[in-house]
Amino acid sequence: MMRSLPDHGLPLVQLKEMRRDMVVALQRQSPVAFEDLMRIAAVQAAISAFEDVISDLDAEVEAAA
Repeated sequence: MMRSLPDHGLPLVQLKEMRRDMVVALQRQSPVAFEDLMRIAAVQAAISAFEDVISDLDAEVEAAA
């Protein structure tokens, strides 16, 4: 039986929406500024970090079951 896990308030959905909006905005501009690419890379790094933490937590829950 799956126990209820606490909501840690990780803004994963908001970060993914932000990344999507940034990429869409870039499609409208030419040339693409290096700073804009770095902002998208930073958001992507944060998304990856959150997904890694979630994966680790899932593995801990499965191991404890």
